[in-house]
Amino acid sequence: MPVEPLSQKEIEEQLAELPGWSLDGDRLARVYELGSHFAAAGLVVHIAQVQDELDHHSDLTLGYHTVSLTVHTHSVGGAVTELDFALAGRVEELAPGHGAR
Repeated sequence: MPVEPLSQKEIEEQLAELPGWSLDGDRLARVYELGSHFAAAGLVVHIAQVQDELDHHSDLTLGYHTVSLTVHTHSVGGAVTELDFALAGRVEELAPGHGAR
């Protein structure tokens, strides 16, 4: 089944269910704060595993105590799709296990 871009209304409705996530230009975005650099690195590895499982990858940045993600779907010209929300939802589920806030 082909992936279709979401409308602005659909994006806003789904963002309402993902506290901490926002629309940054044409991408979903989130920054997590963690207690240490090691914890942040562990979260990055876990996110990379989920991205491979979903075959959908974000831009992922490891900071000193932070992890930043931005995601959109390249195959539809960089628009936001259900794939992006699926990834964001999975990350939201695993982040607390790493102490992310």
